[in-house]
Amino acid sequence: MRAYASLIEVCRKLRGPDGCPWDREQTLTSMTPYMTEEAVESGEAIASGDKAHIAEELGDLAFLVIFCLDLLREEHGIEPAEALEGAAQKLIRRHPHVYGDTTIKDGDAAYRQWQEIKRAEKGDEKSSLLGEQPKGLPALVAAYRIQEKAGAVGFDWHDPTGPLKKVREEIGEVERAMAASGAGQPDTTPALASEIGDLLFATVNLARHLRVDPERELRAALHRFRDRFHHIERRLAERGSSPSHASLEEMDVLWEEAKALARAPRSAGEKP
Repeated sequence: MRAYASLIEVCRKLRGPDGCPWDREQTLTSMTPYMTEEAVESGEAIASGDKAHIAEELGDLAFLVIFCLDLLREEHGIEPAEALEGAAQKLIRRHPHVYGDTTIKDGDAAYRQWQEIKRAEKGDEKSSLLGEQPKGLPALVAAYRIQEKAGAVGFDWHDPTGPLKKVREEIGEVERAMAASGAGQPDTTPALASEIGDLLFATVNLARHLRVDPERELRAALHRFRDRFHHIERRLAERGSSPSHASLEEMDVLWEEAKALARAPRSAGEKP
C-alpha cells in the first residue's frame, strides 16, 4: 500500500501546478501508445529472463497504469480505488472455485468457467464465446487467444499430435498452391497467400498445445537471426568483404559458425 500511495503522490505531483509541463498535457487518449509500448517492453523483458530488467519494466508499466487511473479520476471522476475494487470484485465473481463452493478439476476447466461467467455478465447469451479482440492486438497473440477460447468449450484437439498433423497438412496445401501458381518461381496468388495464413494459424495452434508462447518465441528467433547475421557481417568485414559481395555458400558457413559459437560454453571473463 505504501508503494501504491507513493506512485499516486508522484503522479499528482507531476500533474500539479509545479509539476512537469509534459505530464500536465497528457490525457487518457494521448497515453494509449505509451501503455502499449510499455506492455510490449515488459513482455520482452520477461522473455530475456533478466530479473532486474523484468522488475524495472513491470514497474514502469505499473506507473503508467496508476498514472492513467488518476487521469480517469480527473477526466471522469472515477477514483483509482474504485477501479481497483471493481477489478477485485470481478476476480472474486469469476473464481467461484476459490471464493465459493464450486469444484473444478484443472486449469482448462477454470478457464472454461471464466469464459462462461464473463459471457453471462455481459448479459448477451447470443454473443459469441470468442468475444471481441482489440484491433491492435498482434496477429500471433490474437490467433493464440481465439484458439484458447474455442478450446475452452471443447473445440480442440486432445493432444499436440492433432495440431502437428494439421501443420503437415497445411504445408501440403501450400506446396499444391505453389505448384498451381506456376513452375519455377511461383507467383503469389490469393490462394497461395490464404494457404500461408492457414499454415501460420496451424503453427500457432501447435505452439499453444505445447504450451509455447508463439509471440515470445518468434521474437527470440528474431534475436537469434539478428545475432547470427551480425556475426556474418563481422567475419566478412574482417576479410574485406560484405554480404552483398559474398556467396550464399560462404555466408552459410559463417551462419553455422555463429550457431556453434552460441552453443559453446564461454570461459570466465570472456565477452559474449
